[in-house]
Amino acid sequence: MILTTSKTIFAIEKIMKALKVIFELTKFRLSFLVSFSAIVGFILASDNFNFIDLLVLGLSGYLVTAASVINNQILEKELDKKMERTKNRPLPTNRISKINSTIISIILMLIGLASITFYFNLLAGILSLSSLLLYTFVYTPLKKVGPIAVFVGAIPGALPPLIGWVAFSGEISIEAIIIFSIQFIWQFPHFWAIAWIYHDDYKKVGFKLLPSKGEKNFNTALNIMTYTLFLIPLGLLPTIFGITGIISGGIAVFCAILFLAQTFKLFKDYSRSSALKIMFGSFIYLPIVQISFIIDKI
Repeated sequence: MILTTSKTIFAIEKIMKALKVIFELTKFRLSFLVSFSAIVGFILASDNFNFIDLLVLGLSGYLVTAASVINNQILEKELDKKMERTKNRPLPTNRISKINSTIISIILMLIGLASITFYFNLLAGILSLSSLLLYTFVYTPLKKVGPIAVFVGAIPGALPPLIGWVAFSGEISIEAIIIFSIQFIWQFPHFWAIAWIYHDDYKKVGFKLLPSKGEKNFNTALNIMTYTLFLIPLGLLPTIFGITGIISGGIAVFCAILFLAQTFKLFKDYSRSSALKIMFGSFIYLPIVQISFIIDKI
């Protein structure tokens, strides 16, 4: 009896350890936020919806996103070993093998894409597959080529709300492009702030994500400010096109102004702390604006 109990406890501990590794591998917070963006697009497109639809879309979006980030980690395993911010991930620490990671990625991808395609529509499935392929096989290798990678990476990063819209409507409309554009432009200051913070780490492995020849200088700070500035008029477009009401439009503009204000200090000191504030500002801006859109729509 004692031996059986010990084996059971050991098996449970082993399963929990494996689940913890998979949890880390799928980058839960990132994948959750991406799937939430798809739900936002779905709600904004719909006159009425049920929670089963949102659950299926959220889970499907999470699985496809998780497959994408796993692919990225598989391809960059050796590079991740060299960087402080990534060296403790499951693959660099050999807590999971490339083969097992690939198997998990394929399973998640197939379930996610099948759910989106057959529960919603083919176009939503095609867009989801395109996002995964673009992120894995174009954005990932381009990170060593130049800042064009940020432009390319912003496309799959902005597709989730558009996919959510298409999942409900079955078509790409001007409204879908508007909510895509907001998330697309948002990613430039977001990505560049991260690249500024981890500039030394990225330099070790040859990542060239910052504009202005990859340097932390006036031109890069100006680019960050300029793209943040674009968010002010973009935040009003959902109101102008009748996607949401005036209240969320005001919130979007107000949040964009606060976000923009955080970029000014970067001009003065070119410091990591100023870039860090911009990064956190980007993390706060998007969910607040998206939640305000949902509340105003409902």
